[in-house]
Amino acid sequence: MSSYIVKYSNGSKISGTFKVPASKSISNRVLIINALAKAGAKLSNIASCDDTDVMVKALSQSPSLDKVETIDIGAAGTSMRFLTAYLSNTPGEWLITGTQRMKERPISILVDALRSVGAKIEYAENEGFPPLRIHGAQLEGGDIEIDGSVSSQYISALMMSAPYMKKGLSIKLLGNIASVPYILMTQSLMKTYGADVEFSGDLIRISSKKYDGIDYSAEGDWSGASYWYEICALTNTDKISLPYLFKDSLQGDSVVAKIFEPLGVATEYNQEGVLLTKSIRKVMDVYEFDFIKCPDLAQTIVATCLALDQKFKFSGLKSLKIKETDRIAALIREFGKLGFILTETGEGELAWLGEKKDATGESIDTYKDHRMAMAIAPTSAKLGELVINDPMVVTKSYPKFWDEIVKTGVYKVAE
Repeated sequence: MSSYIVKYSNGSKISGTFKVPASKSISNRVLIINALAKAGAKLSNIASCDDTDVMVKALSQSPSLDKVETIDIGAAGTSMRFLTAYLSNTPGEWLITGTQRMKERPISILVDALRSVGAKIEYAENEGFPPLRIHGAQLEGGDIEIDGSVSSQYISALMMSAPYMKKGLSIKLLGNIASVPYILMTQSLMKTYGADVEFSGDLIRISSKKYDGIDYSAEGDWSGASYWYEICALTNTDKISLPYLFKDSLQGDSVVAKIFEPLGVATEYNQEGVLLTKSIRKVMDVYEFDFIKCPDLAQTIVATCLALDQKFKFSGLKSLKIKETDRIAALIREFGKLGFILTETGEGELAWLGEKKDATGESIDTYKDHRMAMAIAPTSAKLGELVINDPMVVTKSYPKFWDEIVKTGVYKVAE
């Protein structure tokens, strides 16, 4: 396993323009919708990363008349969920599989929902988990119920394919609805492509109606921008400019600007994107925040608070347990190596109330999780030199991450 040594040199102030990737969340949704539209529309500024690359490859595969078509999505959880719904509604026979970790990530909630509207899906290995054998054909649609508290990606997967079901789809969401901004993102993109989508309370209604073929350009990724907010909070920064990020964003993760205000980062919006500058940190005994609408930001904020010795109590983290790794367990373990004692205080809750121990000096493991690597690396500005294992896991969402932070002139990265 390769490792990077990440060092911080407290020299000149950071000042410059840095690139964040195009939004993976938007790109993957647009790719599914565009594939269903079959209109040959032009897509631009689509994300270039592992998750989106496997989606592009999968959607380019045509079903064979005499064999099962195999699609390997690697570690791309979004692609697994979106493609499961898409392929179930697309004529052909498919086997969709992925990494060993992917085979451990539950998918029965989505499979059960699809089966209830006519999908023919079999578990190829273990019940409730990928890989899946899918016999695709146009689905009947109709009325379904689904647990909305686990993952909004299940809901978005169903929504995007619904216009191509015979009866459309009515989705009743049960429990506390997780990551509502991602559902709203899906609704907005579907409407942009001409779909009839209503979302009110716990009910989503989608008519049977084909998408329009339109050209589309994706905006920048706010979750990718979160690491620059962290860098601004932890370093001697003059200004950090991030293009293609906008105040009126489809992405729920744009709330990162608000979350970092008390941590000493100011955001200015302009025609090109956003400008980050230092501001006065708010005095807080314990920083409390509910991440139910933006769980992908949690690791970045946890890392930033720890590096600043800011106590916190965070909630809304239930979905972190079924991501690329159990992110709550990973945060507790890896920051434990750095001397912080984090506590899982309840389901979907994580806290640090100032308790520390001696650092172990061990290298940091990333668990094939891109966000672990990117959230922890900037903390070297406060915590000292870090050795990060499997650093190129960042290619899942931000392939140029290491190149960009080196451009700051204060972070040094070496093998």
